[in-house]
Amino acid sequence: MAHLCEAHEVSQRRACQVLDVDRSTVRYSSVRPDDADLRKAIRDVARERRRFGYRRIGVMLERQGIMMNHKKLRRLYREEKLQVRKRGGRKRALGTRRPMILPSRINERWSLTLSVMLSQMAAASVFWRSLMITAESASRLWRTHHYQAGVLPVSLRL
Repeated sequence: MAHLCEAHEVSQRRACQVLDVDRSTVRYSSVRPDDADLRKAIRDVARERRRFGYRRIGVMLERQGIMMNHKKLRRLYREEKLQVRKRGGRKRALGTRRPMILPSRINERWSLTLSVMLSQMAAASVFWRSLMITAESASRLWRTHHYQAGVLPVSLRL
């Protein structure tokens, strides 16, 4: 505004009227106190604890006896550019995928859906469990038969 007044040799009132700006806005001077000591304390905690955000830094400052409004803390934290960087997302495959080749004849390519695979795995699980039970029963039967005949191997004798 001062440059405009000097360059065109007009009063501040006339310059504000031309620009449609209130004179109180131009004349305003901030009365906010200097926060250098608070900024230094925030930077020190942030340097010590790199992964701390403004909320946890606020807790650490309260433990040191520095009480501050959370809005002021967030403003100072942002002005000091102390935002914690976000961690990377999930890794994705790089490059382009090769297009699937279309089959040229019947039964050239077979595909399984997840439901088919799960049902096959469940059937296999039942099969292996029954096989295990059968093997255990046969073993028990064999031991009983040989025990009654008095022909137990040395490893099974008590």
